[in-house]
Amino acid sequence: MSAPASPESAVAKRRTFAIISHPDAGKTTLTEKLLLFGGAIQLAGEVKAKRNRVSTRSDWMNIEKERGISVVTSVMTFEYGGRVFNLLDTPGHEDFSEDTYRTLTAVDSAVMVIDAARGIEARTRKLFEVCRLRDIPIVTFINKMDRETRDPFDLLDEIEKTLALDTAPVNWPIGRGQHFAGTLDLANNLVRRLDADAEPTPVSGPDDPACIGLLPEHEREAWLEEVMLAQEGLKRFEEAPFREGHLTPVFFGSALKNFGVRDLIDALAAVAPSPRGQEADKRLVAPTEPGMTGFVFKIQANMDPNHRDRIAFMRVCSGRLQRGMKAKLVRTGKPISLTAPQFFFAQDRSIADEAYAGDVVGIPNHGTLRIGDTLTEGEQLAFNGVPSFAPEILRRIKLSDPMKAKKLREALQQMAEEGVVQLFLPNDGSPAIVGVVGALQLDVLKERLKIEYGIPIDYEQSRFNIARWIMSDERGEVDKFVDKNTSAMARDLDGAPVFLAPSAYGLKYEEDRHPAIRFTDIKTYQARDKAA
Repeated sequence: MSAPASPESAVAKRRTFAIISHPDAGKTTLTEKLLLFGGAIQLAGEVKAKRNRVSTRSDWMNIEKERGISVVTSVMTFEYGGRVFNLLDTPGHEDFSEDTYRTLTAVDSAVMVIDAARGIEARTRKLFEVCRLRDIPIVTFINKMDRETRDPFDLLDEIEKTLALDTAPVNWPIGRGQHFAGTLDLANNLVRRLDADAEPTPVSGPDDPACIGLLPEHEREAWLEEVMLAQEGLKRFEEAPFREGHLTPVFFGSALKNFGVRDLIDALAAVAPSPRGQEADKRLVAPTEPGMTGFVFKIQANMDPNHRDRIAFMRVCSGRLQRGMKAKLVRTGKPISLTAPQFFFAQDRSIADEAYAGDVVGIPNHGTLRIGDTLTEGEQLAFNGVPSFAPEILRRIKLSDPMKAKKLREALQQMAEEGVVQLFLPNDGSPAIVGVVGALQLDVLKERLKIEYGIPIDYEQSRFNIARWIMSDERGEVDKFVDKNTSAMARDLDGAPVFLAPSAYGLKYEEDRHPAIRFTDIKTYQARDKAA
């Protein structure tokens, strides 16, 4: 058996990143083409073409296949060019923003996919702001250059103005739409042809026949002016501002035609940061520290419906995780045995004998682990930054078969632990209320309860429309408020007190009457732990 890698060399090899985009920008297609380079998929187009290969898709749930959208985060680990890549494919639909936010706490960089015809869209802007809050470096891929597109200068200008992010194009499109023929590497004068994604061809400059000759004659002069302006007038890539989150390298390409993807993954291997230090409540944890630490950012139940499994996805933050080791679950202080940690390739999985900082491993468990949990080799610390957000829609669940009430309670608890919905148990004993950020989450819950648990349900309106966690710096104030407002109080999954209001006016009324109480729409892991 070979000796384990040193923490320094293992960390230097790893690249953990997410892909963010507006729906329909081509994120899932790009994800699948990146996996081609990881050697997991043999033929371009095979992922969607062959039903018997559905397990290599990043979108694997029934509702995703039916609607053609991503609604959960998929984790894929693969090797390419001497690097170990952990790719986290996030939901594109805004109704699943909470899952995406949690995922972005677990990555060191992100690829932002932009539709060349549409530019920056609302969802892209929101996800970018989350990345900015965490200083996550961004690599930009402007997709669908083989279709009708906007002017490349306009797209770059929009990124700079809308996101306040400097751009540095690495390559430049040779033609657009039906005349898109390839790209020119601006710094190195290398041409990569659309019809031959092999090694790029060195050229003397944009006017070299091997480059300019790819365009129709009537487009050549205008394109020469454009590309020379790009070479002379636009910013060059610099690593320091990129790492600080102030500048993004930009690649033009077509994920559908598998063009530009090689340049993108080569850039991630070369310049994307290796695992960074992670902030905990007591100190910054460096990735090269010998002690194993990690935090759970996602729970997924029933990935394999035949086995009713429940997987906690953990980002390793430091040290070396070894199969069979015991770790401390900081929330409870109890040990947990890591007997079968797993690496994932969408639905496919393999046993992880060891993992290092930056790796994402799945830990099978039966409800022991929750989102936000920290595991260590003994140290008492908790990682920051895995919050819960107040839901925007509240509904009661209508059960047609009362004999399944107990089974429903258990299923809802599992769904809430997984982060599919939030579960609120009213203090007055009335039926449970589920909360979601967007209506599509209700569809997912209904679908999964029916398929995975055999429980058909419907929804009915709740008299409440707003939920807020309550806390106070003054001892006893929360208990007094809860006692006074029993019919409007509930407990969340962790036992934290939640005030339910019928309207914004009702919430404001209580805020004015109780200045000692804080009504908050974000609950941090630490606050949850203390309230539980």
